[in-house]
Amino acid sequence: MTLPRYPGYDVTMKRDTPSWDEITREVIDARLATPTEPRFFDAVQWIALNALCACIVPQDRERDPAPLPALLDAKLVKDTGDGYRDARLPSMRDAWRIGLAALDAESRARHELPFASIDRDAQHALLRDMQEGKLNHAEWRDMPAALFFSMRVLHDICGAYYSHPRAWSEMGFGGPANPRGYVRMVFGRRDPWDAAEAKPGEEAAARKENLRVR
Repeated sequence: MTLPRYPGYDVTMKRDTPSWDEITREVIDARLATPTEPRFFDAVQWIALNALCACIVPQDRERDPAPLPALLDAKLVKDTGDGYRDARLPSMRDAWRIGLAALDAESRARHELPFASIDRDAQHALLRDMQEGKLNHAEWRDMPAALFFSMRVLHDICGAYYSHPRAWSEMGFGGPANPRGYVRMVFGRRDPWDAAEAKPGEEAAARKENLRVR
């Protein structure tokens, strides 16, 4: 069992405190209520996306994960762009449709199975080749594989992770500092409403207790 760095911390406990105002609460509530069933992706794309997200941001199975595929699906349903786009890539929606189809095609060509059905090492090998621009199946439709990896896969999946309160709790982030803000800005100090990091001695004691109980 992996012990949490910020034991007992849940950023959503700030919801009804002066740390967040009503607008902040509405934004975070909406994020927590993101539908878990796909609305943009079809069933085949959804399976591939779930496997891809698990490779890019592995999450602790003993805790509720941030729903990365659902967050990305919601972004594509709204078609909310980044305000910029590399001219070598198609639109965000088209890039994801093409990219997931190409990833499955590359996997079938190499392993005779779709991406979600191959083992994790084989998945990682394919993604390394994508990152290095070594994938060139016709399903890419002239979209550069390396650019899709950097500008869509990493950008969108990692962005989804760091936007979610479950990730904030795991890293000890207090969420939007609106309207209270932060007061103690000196290194090594924290505001009393912020997460307390476990000390090395506390981690060792918790580990020992966990082993004794089990």
